[in-house]
Amino acid sequence: MAKKKVAAIIKIQIPAGKATPAPPVGTALGPHGVGIMDFVKQYNAATESQVGTIIPVEITVFEDRTFTFILKTPPAPVLLRQKAGLAKGSSTAGKTVAGTVTEADIEEVAKIKMPDLNAYDLEAAKQQIRGTARSMGLKINA
Repeated sequence: MAKKKVAAIIKIQIPAGKATPAPPVGTALGPHGVGIMDFVKQYNAATESQVGTIIPVEITVFEDRTFTFILKTPPAPVLLRQKAGLAKGSSTAGKTVAGTVTEADIEEVAKIKMPDLNAYDLEAAKQQIRGTARSMGLKINA
């Protein structure tokens, strides 16, 4: 069997279990001729256990208009905001503190994000998450 030729790779972030044919899904998949409702049904079924979280997805569209998709881990800022109990980070990150997270929270987020980070070990992943927290205006308590 010959391999299918890839026509496009599309990356979008959609709330888990709540994808609809409206933008951003429809506008991303429409030009490639993919069955939008087929994707929406499959995505919602795959993410129904994580409703309320934003889940990035990488969709590979083939020339015959079929597709496959890979679910990624939620973005680090989303996870950090959940840990800190905030709606959003600080608009002036270096000057005002929006909230606090503990070192245990940083480690937990790093463990969740580890498959998608380009870090060799947990300590390097924690450093990346600490940087994200600082840029959001979060204070890290030991």
